[in-house]
Amino acid sequence: MKRKKVAVVFGGRSGEHVVSLRSAASIMEAVDKEKYDIVPVGINREGAWLTGPDAWLALWENRPPREATAAVLLTDPGRPGLLIQSAVSPSEWLHQPLDIIFPVLHGTYGEDGTIQGLFEMAGIPYVGSGVLASSVAMDKVMMKTLFKECGLPVARFVYFYRREWSGNEQEWQARVREEIGFPCFVKPANLGSSVGITKVHTEDKLISAVEEALLYDEKVIIETFLEGKEIECSVLGDLEPHTSRPGEIVPCNEFYDYRAKYIDDRSELVIPVELGEKLEGIVRDYSARAFRAVEASGLARVDFFVNTMTETVTLIEINTIPGFTSISMYPKLWEATGVSYDRLVSMLLEFAEARFQRRRALMVSPPE
Repeated sequence: MKRKKVAVVFGGRSGEHVVSLRSAASIMEAVDKEKYDIVPVGINREGAWLTGPDAWLALWENRPPREATAAVLLTDPGRPGLLIQSAVSPSEWLHQPLDIIFPVLHGTYGEDGTIQGLFEMAGIPYVGSGVLASSVAMDKVMMKTLFKECGLPVARFVYFYRREWSGNEQEWQARVREEIGFPCFVKPANLGSSVGITKVHTEDKLISAVEEALLYDEKVIIETFLEGKEIECSVLGDLEPHTSRPGEIVPCNEFYDYRAKYIDDRSELVIPVELGEKLEGIVRDYSARAFRAVEASGLARVDFFVNTMTETVTLIEINTIPGFTSISMYPKLWEATGVSYDRLVSMLLEFAEARFQRRRALMVSPPE
């Protein structure tokens, strides 16, 4: 059987560039080599695409590639694939056919629907959610508004744009004091991996926290602080999402910030966490409902705060391209539920093809 060409796309222009590289390395190791040939595709911090054996290492070491060449994705569905610059003759571009794309791009320009739109134009099956789900899930304000509309419990929040904040800081301070209270969380509306997030204990720290968030986004969301366990649940599927056993994050810092996730390496993952039958059922039900609410596909990780004393479950967010290293929460939860990392990667590739074929069957030409 002819092996299919799978482009694993990694790196990207967001603040989660390094996280993407780590996830991609694990995925490329796990891809079934009897069924698939891997085509590594790196996107550097400036947005340039390259491919070849040296692509991943070049991005990891932040240096010019030795065995990689420039590449662009063709947006011609009649010739699905890449155009690759010839190493021998730079003026010549060669066609590299592709059968599937596995994007491992976290954050802006990778998880927000932009590159998913490019894949749609190219007419190539790709792993994960489409344009709508990706863009809605990336914007915390739109996501939470949709969850509320679907009857899912979210924390109290307010949001504003830079133009609304500038010159009106005192008014927003008063509104946060009255509607949200302290402590609270200040976050960029469109970013992941806890980049730019601050836990604000007192009102006098609010302005500096907002200014920090505005370094990363034009829109800021401020949420009330919730007591409870930080619980995550993995979702897998397409039309019928399946949920994993939930797990708990016990952060080494005050909350699960970027340093706690990727630098300090002292946070504890409790997998699976014993919440009791009732609370686990609620977490898994809300996870599947959140997945459907944004019309996600393939994979997602859903995050909660669970207060076991009051038996309340609050939905925080859904991540459509969660961290995917072999020790990341998403695959570890599936491992605890009975699905190995290698099998998980294979299932996601299968879901991508099935979704593409189902949607293609609906694309009929208009009547003459």
